[in-house]
Amino acid sequence: MRRNVLVLWSLLLLIGSGAQAQSTLAAGPIIVAQDGSGTYRTVQEAVDAVPNQSQTQVMIRVKKGTYREKLVVPALKTHISLIGEDKNTTTITFDDHTGKGDINTYTSHSVLVQGNDFTAENITFENTAGYTAGQAVALHVEADRCVFKNCCMVGNQDVLFLATDNSRQYYKDCYIEGTTDFIFGSSTAVFDHCTIYSKKNSYITAASTPAGHPHGFVFMDCKLTADTTRATQVHLGRPWRPSARVVYLRTEMGHHIVPAGWHNWGKPENEKTAYYAEYKSMGPGSNPKSRVAWSHQLTAKEAKEYTLKRIFAGPLPWNPGKK
Repeated sequence: MRRNVLVLWSLLLLIGSGAQAQSTLAAGPIIVAQDGSGTYRTVQEAVDAVPNQSQTQVMIRVKKGTYREKLVVPALKTHISLIGEDKNTTTITFDDHTGKGDINTYTSHSVLVQGNDFTAENITFENTAGYTAGQAVALHVEADRCVFKNCCMVGNQDVLFLATDNSRQYYKDCYIEGTTDFIFGSSTAVFDHCTIYSKKNSYITAASTPAGHPHGFVFMDCKLTADTTRATQVHLGRPWRPSARVVYLRTEMGHHIVPAGWHNWGKPENEKTAYYAEYKSMGPGSNPKSRVAWSHQLTAKEAKEYTLKRIFAGPLPWNPGKK
């Protein structure tokens, strides 16, 4: 009898907490503020309060502040919009890195997104592990149909992990900075009017596109800049998997981009399987005649095939640019 009472009491508490969450959502967006003026003081508390498997977009507004959290958006927390007050003063940060205890690349994230249909705006995702710390991910995204607008991804090595084969991600007007392979992984991703800032002589991308996938990373109308004291010899990418695919369309490239453009990661056999291409690159780093022979310069007809609708096609088509 006592056990039955305890079970019933637990169920009532669960129902009550669910009703409280629904009541909060009905009253308006969830507000995160460190000074206690919002609904919650931490971003994680706000994410945890969202009903599981929501079919409508739930807005979480994050007020200015530096939120030191190892944030996880679990797979059950779908359709979350995380809206910061100002990307320059609204930061989610942590400092895990490979070699810190049992931390590795896959667990070093400051923020991990597993819930589908996630959106973030006006937020900086940061890993402060340091210049010599090794792999230290700021933002690790495994979910499908994720959009990041006017956000910053800041760190050093392995900053932005586009982690899973069937994930589709769209980055609009974002700023991404790092040292080595700082945009990496197996997802299909578009970077639209983004600024990419290199902090040392190394590689921007390390795509691990699965064999047979038509698209990996596509950069549209982006700008490649650098710390001119430390980064004077930077490659556009190298293949983490042999079938890596990376394309730059109408991208402005600074002096730091090496004439060869691309690297085979010390494996000549990758030259037969990786697909690296450019279309109308601009600036001092654009050297089509000096690029490695196994890369491609697209024709106008080929470049027209790179639309959001085609890139993000699939069993469940998705077009984040459609209004």
